[in-house]
Parts: sequence; C-alpha cells; structure tokens
Amino acid sequence: MLPVAPLGASPAHADTDAAGERPADLREDIDTLLRHSSLEGAVSGVVVSDPDTGEVLYSRDGGERLLPASNMKLFTAAAALEVLGTDHTFSTEVVAERGPGHRRSVEDLYLVGGGDPTLSEGDLDELAAEVAGSGVRVVRGDVHADDTWFDSERLVDDWWPEDEPYAYSAQISALTVAHGERHDTGVTEVSVSPGSAGEPPEVDLGAAEGYAELDNQARTGAPGSGNTLVVDRVLGTNTITVSGAIPADGAPVAVLRTVHEPAGLAGHLFEQALERHGVEVVGGVEFGGAPSDRSGARVLADHESPGLGEILVPFMKFSNNGHAEMLVKSIGRETADEGSWDAGLAGVEKALTGLGVDTSDLVLNDGSGLSRGNLVTADTVVDLLTRSRDASWYGTWRESLPVAGKDDPFVGGTLRYRMGGTAAEGAVSAKTGTMTGVSALSGYVSGPGEDELVFSIVNNGHSGPAPRGVQDAIAVRLAEYVGHASLAGVRPQSARAEGGGELECSWELTC
Repeated sequence: MLPVAPLGASPAHADTDAAGERPADLREDIDTLLRHSSLEGAVSGVVVSDPDTGEVLYSRDGGERLLPASNMKLFTAAAALEVLGTDHTFSTEVVAERGPGHRRSVEDLYLVGGGDPTLSEGDLDELAAEVAGSGVRVVRGDVHADDTWFDSERLVDDWWPEDEPYAYSAQISALTVAHGERHDTGVTEVSVSPGSAGEPPEVDLGAAEGYAELDNQARTGAPGSGNTLVVDRVLGTNTITVSGAIPADGAPVAVLRTVHEPAGLAGHLFEQALERHGVEVVGGVEFGGAPSDRSGARVLADHESPGLGEILVPFMKFSNNGHAEMLVKSIGRETADEGSWDAGLAGVEKALTGLGVDTSDLVLNDGSGLSRGNLVTADTVVDLLTRSRDASWYGTWRESLPVAGKDDPFVGGTLRYRMGGTAAEGAVSAKTGTMTGVSALSGYVSGPGEDELVFSIVNNGHSGPAPRGVQDAIAVRLAEYVGHASLAGVRPQSARAEGGGELECSWELTC
C-alpha cells in the first residue's frame, strides 16, 4: 500500500505530452491512487468518460452496485428539473371558511402547505400581515396546520432512529419552516449559554420556544473546565434535553435540532405572527386539512416560493436531505397526484428513463441518499451526468453543483475546503456523498478550452475516515489531463467547515 503523503503530489505521468500515451498514463495514475491505504478492503466504482466522444478513459468496477450516499441527490435533482421545471414554485395559502355576515372574524383558519422547502418565519409573518390586511381581527376557532399535500409518512423506513434529532434526518412534511440561508427544514436552533459556576446554563429553544419543551439537566462548570454538552430530542416528542457541562468562561453553543411534527411548529409560529399583527386567535393550533370544497372558503393570503432553479442551489451546494425528500414527494404529487415516497420515486425513475438513463442497476429508496437501501453504479452516475448535458435545464443543474476550492459557500458548498490551490480549483464541479463506510464524488471537470470530462468515484467498505484525499487526487489528475496547470498539490481538507464543524450534514459520519 502507498503511504498517505504522496497524495499531495502530482502522479508520475501528470505532465506526459505525447497524445497517444496520455490515456494510458491516466489509467496508470488512477490505478496507483486507488491502491492507497485508506481504501484497504474497500470496493471502488470509478469511471471517467469524455462526454463528447463517448470514450471511456477509465473504468474500475463501474458496474458494481454500491451505496451512493448523497450522490443520490444527482438523480433527484435531475428528475425534479425534468418533471417540475426550473421555474416551478411551491405555494402556501391561508384559507378561511366563509361565514355569514362576519367580515372581521372567521371560525377557523387553515395554513395550507404546498411542499415549499424555503418557507421562513419571515414568510409566515407576511402571510399573517395579509390576513390582518384583509380585515380579519378574530379567529373564533383554531389555526389548523394543513400538511396533507404530502402523506403522513415522516421518515424513510430504514433511516436510523438515533439520527432523528439531527438536522440531516428531519421529518418530512408539506408544511415546514426553513431555518437560515441554507433553508434547513424541520429544525430549531438551540442556543446554550453558560451561567454561574454550579448553576444550570441558559437555554434558548429558538423558533420552537413555546412549541417544544425543555429538560435542562446541564450544569455550568468552573472556568477552564471541559465542554461536555449534549443536546438531544426525546424520540416521538418535542422535549429537548440538554445535559453535560459548559465552562463558565466558555462561548455560547448553538446547534440545530429537529422538531417532532414540523407542521405544528409552522402553525405555532403563524399563530404568534397573527397575534403580532392584531389578529386574536381564540382557540389554538391544531392539525387538519382545509375543506376540500373551496366554494365555501376564501383565500386570505398566499405565498410563492422562489423557482426550483434557485432552490436547487442550497439543496445541492449543502446537500440538504430535507429538500431532496420534499422534491421526491412533490414529483409524486405532479405525476400521480400522491405526495408519497412510493409515487415520487416511481416518478423519479420514469423521468430518468425519459432522459435516456439506463436505470436497470438503480435501486431507489429515498431521494437524499440517507437510506442504505439505495444502490447505484458508477456507470449509471456517469450516464446521468452525460445525458443531462443535453437537457434544457443543464445550465441550472451544473450551477447547483459544489465547485472545488471556492471560498463562497454558495459556490463551493461541500467542496469549499477541498482541492484549493490545485489544478482542480474552479475546474471541478461535483456532488459529494458521505456515510459511515461510504464516500462518493461525481461530476464534471472543465478544461481551459472546450474539453470536459465526466467522472464518478463511489467508495464503499473502507474502515477508516472517508477517502477524500484519494478522490481529490483523482480529480486533480483529471483537471491536469484536460489542460489545467499542475500546482502545489492537494490542500488538506480543513478540520472545520462553515459554522464550526459540518461539511455535508450535522455529523460527518452520515449524509
């Protein structure tokens, strides 16, 4: 096995000039990189192709079915663009049943979700302002959170229950609130600040304050002591538990944690917004669908999301699992009038087949890649990447992919800290994927001129850390192959990431 150090240097044949020798040299260099010790015991599907000529420049186990992790999002995004279109928007409405002679009051209000993965607290506030602007001052009954646009299945059957409190495994609902610029759905930001030594720390439940309950078992430790805080959520409940210790002189800690039944949180925030805008809610927040017969109802307010093309950027750049699953169910709604995983995944496969992708080796169990029931081959990924180049939405798709070494998180995404200062910087646009024992990198390598390569690297079964160094070294070699200058080598991946630690999801172990 090769030692780790050589990954920072260009392979032996990187600068070969003879055109006839270049493909053979490339294959030899990739073979050498794949013998690295980090891949001991692993199976690696690796395919590199010239999409203009169809020539396969490299193939190893390209037909082996492997777990894709978040490379599954390539298929979901392509299908969503094909089925829904780049300009597709997602609607959220506020509906009231008409009542005789009561213009300033209504019996019940329905907040009706339409699968918007970007609906924010600010959007809910604007909806509440519209309701107040319509003249309504009293809701005599309840605010109903209506998420019936999708089915009631919140999680995929084989997602690990122990992952449920973390943002990458949020429950899927047609009515959910997105947090921050990255639009993490179904979560709240829990902030913990030290108190006096020996006393409980201060805990802020963020958007879920008043919706979730707090079980604060933590203590403030002596100045200079260790931070052992654990923020969790009791499964099946909205009880956030905080345990361990935070030093008295420590900085506040902020983490995202999921909520149980995200539609309820949306309804809670909407009720608060109504009260702020002078609309009294006599009852409370309930779950329930709006009347199917709209003839006896009126729409008091509505909100449209950005177009799918714009949504695709945070979805793909930051590998947002919630977005992937909401898009799958939206595809099901569009193709079969059923917002379910079964209908949506059938719609995904049909869309891929329509693009000309050979799906015979593809097994779909979710849209994000969090499921270990998904299977792909590197051949199929390359087929998708190649055929997408002829689609009308290709430019949007390509722009949504993370770009190697670019500091702007909305450009570099999950590749922000990878391959900077190498020939691959700015030349490699690719989707990452990471779970325990699974790692993948697939996408495009653009040359200084018209040359371009498509590639897929899917590693399964490695026992140590994800072999990102090998993936990066291969990508750098491909960038050199298409004409980019060989630079200093692969910059080591930073141990931190935007926000202090997450690269693709809350834990590097899964996503």
